[in-house]
Amino acid sequence: MKINENDFFRHATLLICSSLDIDTVLRRCMKYLAKYMPVSGMFLNRFEPELGLIRCLAMVSGNGDNKRLNPTALDKDAIRFIESDRKSPQQYIIVNQPKLNPVARMLFKEFDLSDLSVIGIVLTLDGQAIGALGIMAQGEGQFTEFHGQLVSLLREPFTIAMSNALRYQEVLKLKEMVEVENWELRRETNRISVDEIVGANFGLKSIMEMVRQVAPVDTPVMLLGESGVGKEVIANAIHEMSPRRNFAFIKVNCGAIPGDLLDSELFGHEKGAFTGAIESKRGFFERADKGSIFLDEIGELSPQAQVRLLRAIQNGEIRRVGGKNTIPVDVRVMSATHRNLEEMIVSGHFREDLWYRINTFPIMIPPLRHRKEDIPPLIHHILEKKSKSLKIHTPPHITPADLELLKAYSWPGNIRELENLIERALIQSKGQNEKVPLRFDPFNSAPKTHDEREFLPAGHRLPTLDEAMSEHIKRALRLTNGKISGQNGTAQILGINPNTLRSRMRKLGIPLHDKP
Repeated sequence: MKINENDFFRHATLLICSSLDIDTVLRRCMKYLAKYMPVSGMFLNRFEPELGLIRCLAMVSGNGDNKRLNPTALDKDAIRFIESDRKSPQQYIIVNQPKLNPVARMLFKEFDLSDLSVIGIVLTLDGQAIGALGIMAQGEGQFTEFHGQLVSLLREPFTIAMSNALRYQEVLKLKEMVEVENWELRRETNRISVDEIVGANFGLKSIMEMVRQVAPVDTPVMLLGESGVGKEVIANAIHEMSPRRNFAFIKVNCGAIPGDLLDSELFGHEKGAFTGAIESKRGFFERADKGSIFLDEIGELSPQAQVRLLRAIQNGEIRRVGGKNTIPVDVRVMSATHRNLEEMIVSGHFREDLWYRINTFPIMIPPLRHRKEDIPPLIHHILEKKSKSLKIHTPPHITPADLELLKAYSWPGNIRELENLIERALIQSKGQNEKVPLRFDPFNSAPKTHDEREFLPAGHRLPTLDEAMSEHIKRALRLTNGKISGQNGTAQILGINPNTLRSRMRKLGIPLHDKP
């Protein structure tokens, strides 16, 4: 096909510069390119090598499915491939068999690579690779050198368009920073979806599937896990995905309220009920009517408060302190704890009947050290969030070496510890050159995994893997009252097939008492 390259370049450039909305630009360009080559979709990615990530800015397709690529943590082969291309840049890359290309395999995890061809162009600005343009076509072997040369003419216009779009996003971020105080006031009513939770497609994938299952119903949920794993975030996601999302979501830290005020805070009080009660007050349960209440650290409740809470859940009504009449409340209850409530039941510090009421649907959230793949996206998310709150215009980057050290650390404080570490480092870096990488002085830039022996009493040993697995399965069986398969069964909680669980139980000598 003969083509006037000047006319092609001029027409395509006008389309590329026609909007600051990248999706609109790609859609218009795809329609134009279809005159000269097979094209079923286009995408524009941003490189973030300091975090080992590729993030999709925009993606469009001819069939109307505009699902974006997920932020992708690169493996060593993919990073090596990109680094080699940055050192010896090519005008274009034709990948007619994506399943053989390390970067393509990672990017298109959810696509059928046996029926796809891709042309890629690395976009560089001031000698730095800032992203890539991709042209896709259905079927392997669809692109020729002619197509590659034609697309390579658009490298500079797309580089400028991407740079402008990124700067436009920075302007929008600055505007958001000006409104940060108002945003803080509105954050209780902000919506949160599964896609907005960092790790929803990686380390928390099975957890988010359970969230999708339980959110539409009013079943009480118990969130279990170490401190700092994000139990409140999961509770918020359940509320926002539920039919109650347009009503209040009340969060209560049971351990932060003095025992003598807990009843009043949870259930309210009438005027004159006690010294200082100069007027009537609605409690958390009344304020959460038609909505949800999240009782964090529920293991800290006093025995008296446990009795009143049980009555509120069982009967759907409460009585204010000093009040004579019951008040009906329609509240979905979610609870959380990092304590072993089963041991507290045995010791008499927690009511068994309350445990069965709140533990209908338990969700065990894994600690950060068990989902290392979430650490790079989490760092990116926290850097953006903390930079905004600290009014840092351009967040500093993290060196690949430091990123690997952060991934190797055991994070006993989980996400909360990671967030605090980054915030501390950002505060210490304020006023420095933005090109200087973020440093972590408290870790001497070399966080190390804790030696488990430091936490073992003298004469004790770590359990074997079989012993640990056996205890974990037994604990899950206790949570489900011995039910193995089906909805809310042990297999579902552990995220494995029921037959696989039975096989492991036989191997470990755990009796089978399956309940349908």
